[in-house]
Parts: sequence; C-alpha cells; structure tokens
Amino acid sequence: MKIGDVARRLGVTPQAVRFYEERGLLPAPKRADNDYRDYGPDDFERLRLLVGLRQLDVPLDAAAALAVLCVQGRCDDVSAGLRELVRDRRAEIARRRAELDHLDRNLRILDENLVAGAKPEHAIALREGERDDV
Repeated sequence: MKIGDVARRLGVTPQAVRFYEERGLLPAPKRADNDYRDYGPDDFERLRLLVGLRQLDVPLDAAAALAVLCVQGRCDDVSAGLRELVRDRRAEIARRRAELDHLDRNLRILDENLVAGAKPEHAIALREGERDDV
C-alpha cells in the first residue's frame, strides 16, 4: 500500500507517516520497483495502533512501544499496559477538569460582580490562603 493510501485510511498526512518512520517508530517499509514506499499489513496495523493511541493523547514513546508489542503478537501485554495508562490519563483529566471548573466558577463570580458595578480591585476574589489585610 502506498504512503498516500495508508495516510488517507488512517486520517493523517503522508508527512505524519514519514515522521513516524524517521523517528524509528515505524520500520522503513519495502520499496516498490518505482522506489515508492510499499506498506504491508503489519506496517499498517502498527501505524493504525500508533495513530489511535496518539489520538488518545498517549505519549509518543509509550504509544510506539505498545504498538510494537501488539504487532509482535503480545497484545495481552499491550492491554495490561494500556489499562494502567488509561487509568492514569483519566485521573489527570479529572484533575484538570476540576481545576477548569474552579476557574470557571471564579470567572462567573467575577463577571457577575462586574456586571453589578463592583470595581475590579474589589470584585476579584483572593485565593484561599491570601489575606484581605495585605
């Protein structure tokens, strides 16, 4: 399969496929007689998994290592590693979501106070631990 076909099927650019190849995350494919890259089924599956993991924000090196294991027939190892990685990523997302919710609440309160005519220096709430008598 040519690089353009691979890229199109995966929803990435040919440059992205070349990037993975140049980084050593995808072995150099065989070359056709016309010197075009010729990706086989194993190459495609490895790249499919790699791209899919990256779309889930899995770090590049971790995604590449998991993709290699699965192509080697060790998908059970990938599943175990991926479960741990998914738990960690979801915990990070929950933490970030809580921070964003807190920020949004503070911005809503500030907006309401400004609409009500409060001066900015009085409308901006101090963070927990900061004192009013500073």
